[in-house]
Amino acid sequence: MIKYTLQCQDGHQFESWFQNASAFEKLATAGMVACADCGSAKVTKSLMAPALPTKGNVTAPKPPLEKIKEQVEANSDYVGLSFAQEARDMHDGVIPERAIYGEASAKDAKKLIDEGVPVLPLPFIPSKKAN
Repeated sequence: MIKYTLQCQDGHQFESWFQNASAFEKLATAGMVACADCGSAKVTKSLMAPALPTKGNVTAPKPPLEKIKEQVEANSDYVGLSFAQEARDMHDGVIPERAIYGEASAKDAKKLIDEGVPVLPLPFIPSKKAN
C-alpha cells in the first residue's frame, strides 16, 4: 500500500491509499479518483515527504481503514448492487439525496463519473447489510 497526498484543481488537499503507484495512475486516468471536498475528478499527486522508518518504527503505519469503514457504514445506507441506479436517480432528482454506499462495476462507475455523478471508490470492501 502507498499513501499519496492529492490535490484537486481547486487546491483542496487530501490523502488516499492505493495498492501501488500504477493503481493510482490507472484510477486517476479513468476519472475514479475524486476530491474528498468538492468531488472534482481532476486530481494530481502533491509533493510529499517519504515516510522514513525510525528506531522502533520499522514499518509504516497502517491506514485507519476500520475507522473509515465504521463511519461510512454508520452514516450511510447500503444499497448493494443497485448503487449505480440509486446514485444516478439522486443526481437526477428522481429520489431524495442521502448518503449511500454499495457496489458497482468499473464500467458503471465510469459511466457515473462521465455523467457528472459525484462518486468515490471505497478503500475497503463494504459489509453487506442494509441500514
